[in-house]
Amino acid sequence: MKHKIGFNALSRTTSQRKALKRNMVTSLFRYERIETTKAKALEVRKLAEKMITRAKVDSVHNRRMIARDIKDEAVLAKLFTEIGPMFAERKGGYTRILKTGNRLGDAAEMVILELVEKTEKKAKDSKKAGKKADKKAAKAEKSEKEVKADEPKPEAKAEPEAKTE
Repeated sequence: MKHKIGFNALSRTTSQRKALKRNMVTSLFRYERIETTKAKALEVRKLAEKMITRAKVDSVHNRRMIARDIKDEAVLAKLFTEIGPMFAERKGGYTRILKTGNRLGDAAEMVILELVEKTEKKAKDSKKAGKKADKKAAKAEKSEKEVKADEPKPEAKAEPEAKTE
């Protein structure tokens, strides 16, 4: 019987397991979606859900508690400014696990762990989209000019200019 065993040790020592969870939860918040094994996803989900719950209230205490595990300042800021407020109305269940099949090498069950809601794309992405649209418009104008250049031009009739004196 498995009495008083509250977590999966993942065949690792305490320090290895702690580092694994910290790295995976940081990646989850950075990319909002990670692919991993089912056992790891279930463990990381527990930590991620608790962090998102704390991130709903932006206080110094909550930031310091989460900063113990998330060392990347940009991800920490994203958690409190984008992810936390996004889930403010939700009571729980911030992540979902989607099964993707078995891994080829060892037939481990693979899953995708992702946030239920996605954050909006950054302004940098919208700038890229704007530049792409500008390039497409310029290309279209260029091709229109080429089409017009290929069309035979009607010859202009030479009319004698009337002299007015």
